Amino acid sequence: MYDFVDRPVESLCNGGRFLLWAMRGWVSATERGRCPPQALCRGFAAVDAADALPDFHIAMALLGGEAVETLHLAPMPCLQISEGEAILLGLWRDFSLEGCTNARATLALLAGQESVDLIAKAMGATVDRLVAAGFDMPALAAGTMTHQESPK
Repeated sequence: MYDFVDRPVESLCNGGRFLLWAMRGWVSATERGRCPPQALCRGFAAVDAADALPDFHIAMALLGGEAVETLHLAPMPCLQISEGEAILLGLWRDFSLEGCTNARATLALLAGQESVDLIAKAMGATVDRLVAAGFDMPALAAGTMTHQESPK
């Protein structure tokens, strides 16, 4: 989390920036009463990551619906990474790694132990599909904070 909090959005690798955009877009859609997958589908399709959208939506819905505490995300145009976003980016980073014990422990604190397996499965599948779409998720996992060229 501390690798990301209060940093400029532009310092994230391409995968991190995409996830931040998707998280902010998901929250924005729900706040406006819109269907998040419908609101995000063109963006995911534009980077050949449409296969990641269903699992991303499941992860976000479970994190939002089962949350013990609400994580606040910044509005879309915000240039800094908020604390809630930093926590979520840290989770996505952990799911980019081989072992995700830390992520599972954090999920238990955020959403309760009964939701951990479902959220972990959805987050892991999202990361796998983003990698398949060409995103350098290991850069996020390695803490690489520099901007990269967009995939494809």
